[in-house]
Amino acid sequence: MEKSKVVALEDRIPKLKEQRRRKANRRLILLMFLFFTMIALIVYSQSPLSHVKNITVTGNEIYSSAEIINQSGLSTETNIWEVRKSTVATKLQKLPEMNKAEVKLKWPNSVVIQVKEHKRIAYLKKDNMFYPVMENGHILMDKESDGIPANAPILFNFEKGDALNELVDGLEVLPNEIVNSISEIHYTPKKADKYHISLFMNDGFEVSATLRTFSEKMVHYPSIISQLDPDKKGIIDLEVGSYFKAFETEAEETKVENTEGEG
Repeated sequence: MEKSKVVALEDRIPKLKEQRRRKANRRLILLMFLFFTMIALIVYSQSPLSHVKNITVTGNEIYSSAEIINQSGLSTETNIWEVRKSTVATKLQKLPEMNKAEVKLKWPNSVVIQVKEHKRIAYLKKDNMFYPVMENGHILMDKESDGIPANAPILFNFEKGDALNELVDGLEVLPNEIVNSISEIHYTPKKADKYHISLFMNDGFEVSATLRTFSEKMVHYPSIISQLDPDKKGIIDLEVGSYFKAFETEAEETKVENTEGEG
């Protein structure tokens, strides 16, 4: 009985040695892999291979890609390990027309900058030039154009300040189809109402309104004109209630019922 136990133990010793050898080999291979990986990372981080090679900008319309890259502070000399995404995004959001910026890294050496700019909501006409007005009320004085814009209302006699901010806020909440139906908006303050405006519509009607209730009343414009003769143009007064006055017979005044309720 004792002899069989000794024989069995002698048979197991080579197997134990082999298991230990394999385990030691695996440990050595793992250590070597980690060592060479660390060496490779150190060499990569210190070499030109780790410099930013490609910078891609998406979502920009107002700013050129070059302007955004310049503002970001990134270049082909920047080490990708040194790129701080939140820091770059903060720099970009300091631009007046920038709403949001997000920075992503694409290894081994590319950066993607995704931006969302404030949209152009109108154009201010001044000295025969047209200046974009952003949804945040900022006027782009360095983005002027001498061509007549076709994709937003043209503003007359407005200056940066409360009246312009009120108008921008009103345009922002109106449906696009109503904003796109407005050709011109003139700031025409009265003694009794410093926020009075006159709108000239693409369909030939004129609207008299106050900025205080502009968006509330103007949202019902489609239902108002549906009650009018399209061949009989005139002024729609939205200051108090809703009234229509034809151009050719200004003495004739018609109350227009608002199917959505008075604003």
